[in-house]
Amino acid sequence: MEQLEEPFLSHSALVALASRLGLEEQHVPHGQDGFSVPPQVNPTLKEAISEEESLRILVGTEGESFPLEEVGTCEAPEQWDFVLVAAHPIQKNPEEKRRLDGFLEELRRKGFDLKEREGQNRVFFGIRADNSIFELYRTLLMEPDSPAPGVPPARPTSVPDTTRIRIVNFILSTMKTAAGDTFENLQNDGIFETKFPLHKGEESLKKNWARWRNLARRQPIDDIRNYFGEKVALYFAWLGWYTYMLVPAALVGLLVFLSGFALFDASQISKEICEAQDILLCPLGHQSRSFQPLSSTCTFAKLTHLFDNEGTVLFAIFMALWATVFLEIWKRQRARVVLHWDLYGWDEDQEEMALQLINCPHYQLRPHQHSYLRSTVILVLSVLMICLMIGMAHLLVVYRVLAAALLGTLPFLENQVTTAVVVTGALVHYLIIVVMTKVNRRVALKLCEFEQPRTFLELERKFTIRFFILQFFAHFSSLIYIAFILGRINGHPGKSTRLAGLWKLEECHLSGCMMDLFVQMAIIMGLKQTLSNCMEYLRPWLAHKFRLMTACARSHRPYDPQLQDWQRNYLLNSVTNFSLFDEFMEMMIQYGFTTIFVAAFPLAPLLALFSNLVEIRLDAVKMVWLQRRLVPRKAKDIGTWLQVLETIGVLAVIANGMVIAFTSEFIPRVVYKYRYGPCRQGNHSAEDCLKGYVNHSLSVFYTKDFQDPVETEGFENVTECRYRDYRNAQDYNFSEQFWFLLAIRLAFVILFEHVALCIKLIAAWYVPDVPQSVKNKVLEEKYRILRDKMGSSSSSSSKSTDV
Repeated sequence: MEQLEEPFLSHSALVALASRLGLEEQHVPHGQDGFSVPPQVNPTLKEAISEEESLRILVGTEGESFPLEEVGTCEAPEQWDFVLVAAHPIQKNPEEKRRLDGFLEELRRKGFDLKEREGQNRVFFGIRADNSIFELYRTLLMEPDSPAPGVPPARPTSVPDTTRIRIVNFILSTMKTAAGDTFENLQNDGIFETKFPLHKGEESLKKNWARWRNLARRQPIDDIRNYFGEKVALYFAWLGWYTYMLVPAALVGLLVFLSGFALFDASQISKEICEAQDILLCPLGHQSRSFQPLSSTCTFAKLTHLFDNEGTVLFAIFMALWATVFLEIWKRQRARVVLHWDLYGWDEDQEEMALQLINCPHYQLRPHQHSYLRSTVILVLSVLMICLMIGMAHLLVVYRVLAAALLGTLPFLENQVTTAVVVTGALVHYLIIVVMTKVNRRVALKLCEFEQPRTFLELERKFTIRFFILQFFAHFSSLIYIAFILGRINGHPGKSTRLAGLWKLEECHLSGCMMDLFVQMAIIMGLKQTLSNCMEYLRPWLAHKFRLMTACARSHRPYDPQLQDWQRNYLLNSVTNFSLFDEFMEMMIQYGFTTIFVAAFPLAPLLALFSNLVEIRLDAVKMVWLQRRLVPRKAKDIGTWLQVLETIGVLAVIANGMVIAFTSEFIPRVVYKYRYGPCRQGNHSAEDCLKGYVNHSLSVFYTKDFQDPVETEGFENVTECRYRDYRNAQDYNFSEQFWFLLAIRLAFVILFEHVALCIKLIAAWYVPDVPQSVKNKVLEEKYRILRDKMGSSSSSSSKSTDV
């Protein structure tokens, strides 16, 4: 029969068409599709189908036509589990050709079918595993792949694509030839370029999930699991639940922020600052030589009140409770999903051993080992890397000091030097994060390889912990400095602490350190949620388009549907074992920004919510349209990431308590209100209880005590200036109010942390990790198995008695 040069109708469409004609599908060898005509079908139709003249039917879908060859003897495209890619053999020397042939021969010996296709400067090898390999997998694990407990598989002989790909990938990655070559060795030597499973059957995901117009649509988690495996499906299930739970957090954070607008002009503190024309602030920074009226900070004082108000404490406690409830309900969601997938009793160590035995029947178990020497070396190197992260934060401090000195010389920035330094410092911090992320990845991976973990799963767990620790310090060290160190070691105007004895250390913003922390958080989160997401999508999209254009320009071979499909998959962006890991790490850092310093930036949950709505579809589009197919991996939870989330929750309680106590003005305001203000000792005053707070919170400095009074502009007309601190006017030592405030701050931190942690513990106890319905189903399944065994045992005993 004459062959048409268009792609054939897919198997699913063929089945649908055959059902319309009344044909029955026959089980034929793998890679073919056969249909027989049942007896009840019209004889005329049977004769028409069996005639020598072929029946061709054009089926159009969305404007495309796919020719269907002879219905009775149709051969669908062969199905392949994996594709290996090598350079063209003409370019290889005999030794490389021998090693390549040795690897392919070892695959044949293990029962793999191979098919070779030559492309432009590439040779593609399609490989398909024999079904005996998968039957051995079933035998070893003694568990069928069924959609739910107690539901038998529809076809006992069929093997899910995810299982096939996972097992074949394991064999390819661990197999050794007689000469001792592995695929990794051959890849490093340039003999093989890559290996990948094929995208096939993803049309439903493309239509219902991986499209931007499905932004608010529910995710098809079961379909994702059936295509990408349980690990990817659990990631999207967790990300979807995290996004859903961000809605109440975002609404409360927005309410706290907007409540500041209600008091934008009514705040007593803002009124006093805006009316303080006669109060002059001491010069700040190295180059500043002018006194500024306190009223010049009026706008920033009002803005600060938007996020530094009485609702901040309640919001921080709410977020501590939110983080706990989010994790506890996620555990319940996970339990339901895992039970639905029949993975509740699945064990990853057993899976690993089964795959090893399938690959090599003589595999010897590798026991757990621990080396104190290796652990000591890794601990020392990890501490050195953490010190490097802290050192990078100190370099950022040096930058801010030098930038303040440099920008202070510019006339148009004379009164906005601090703001300019904060903004540029945040940008530099973002660039440091981008660079150190690449460094931290390499260091964490090398440390894990040095420790020689027993399995890849153990390597992944150790890598997760080490990489997250390094990333945590890279992202949050600068924020920790701003929140708890900035402006607290600077001395006072007459005796300032100087860098290298030359430059004064950076001061907090004139409206307080909360403004610095808010700006830093806003810039870093804004850049990470916008610029990073744009780059995350544009980089693979542009790379894929470039590879497509390059390939089209070079392609001059005759049309081959199978080779074209392999090349299409080859031209997609490559993936690694850590591709999904990167997505998880991105979300963990975002979760840290959303919770750890949320007291200073109540809009963080709102930004995270908008970002995640985009992130879900962005990751879906990448995985389905722009990247090669990820190797499916089995899992029943999100692994070490759950411990990371719980750790972040505890750190968030500590950090927010310290931000409220030491960075915000909450404690000084409360102490003034009940100890020094008009309402002290229970007095009921008609005046605002915070009247006079601004004057009380500013210390006095006499300009005659400046170290360089001649250089200070306006010195002749000004005898005193004010600065933010609690010091005596006589000797500039800390005043009684300072020590009293310090005691109250420390007491508040202890009280806040204990209350918040108790709330977390009560919430964790109140919400069980596993729903009772899940426990009951598992219990019923165990009972059923025991009853079946008992029945079988009774039957055997009765037969032996009869004999």
